[in-house]
Amino acid sequence: MHHLKIFIELTRLNKPIGFMLLFWPCTWGLAFANLNNPNTNLFAYYLILFFSGSVLMRSAGCIFNDIVDKDFDKKVKRTKNRPLASKKISVASALIYVIALCLISFIILIQFNFLTIVLGMSSMLLAFSYPFMKRFTYWPQLFLGVTFNWGIIMAWSAMNNMISLEVVILYLSAIFWTLGYDTIYGAQDMSDDEIIGLKSTSIKFKKDIRLFVSFSYFCCILLVVFLFKDFLGINFFSFFLILFILSLIYQLLYFKKKNTKNYMGLFKINNYTGFFLFLSIIFIN
Repeated sequence: MHHLKIFIELTRLNKPIGFMLLFWPCTWGLAFANLNNPNTNLFAYYLILFFSGSVLMRSAGCIFNDIVDKDFDKKVKRTKNRPLASKKISVASALIYVIALCLISFIILIQFNFLTIVLGMSSMLLAFSYPFMKRFTYWPQLFLGVTFNWGIIMAWSAMNNMISLEVVILYLSAIFWTLGYDTIYGAQDMSDDEIIGLKSTSIKFKKDIRLFVSFSYFCCILLVVFLFKDFLGINFFSFFLILFILSLIYQLLYFKKKNTKNYMGLFKINNYTGFFLFLSIIFIN
């Protein structure tokens, strides 16, 4: 039971917002791809595979991130009690978990076509490079956006066995979405991060952080509306698209500098944001 508790803490399985933010972009790509040649059974099957892959890869990513950051985490109030930072588990044991999770993820990946397998393998390089980014650049959130939304491209290629400009536009919109929400998330640790020398967009734009998040969300909305403009009207698509947009506007309205207790709540709203856009695409006629 003790080992299970540590495993759950390591993988953040008790905090599903992380794997859901990885999963929602996959659903966007699947729903968008399914518009061309609808295949309900394949769509449902792939939803299950991508959900499983999102949980597994996010879990592996969390553990690897904690291995890389264990010396930093113990200096940050929010993370000092994580299993590796507090030495509840050894690095060697944590690495075994990472390898096991990646192997199970690979079994899921090989259910797809060759192009999707190649895309999935390439995403591993992105995923395991991300934890090092905040040491070298103020843009780890951008790198996270590139990595976390890769599922859009993979989902599209799984259904269509190719990549097109329209799915790249959706991918770019998701990158801006991640830039916004992860800047809000990173704002929680700004004071600690500055002391220990870590970088983020939250720190880079700390004087104009709300403006930067607004710009990111505006670009996200602009690209989504541009992509789906032909489907606007009095319909369920537009209704859920409006909810998607309102969920982003709500975050901007209630995002106040130095109100760190509010940041996590605003960040979690993005679970609904992702869900609303998924429903919106599902209801395209």
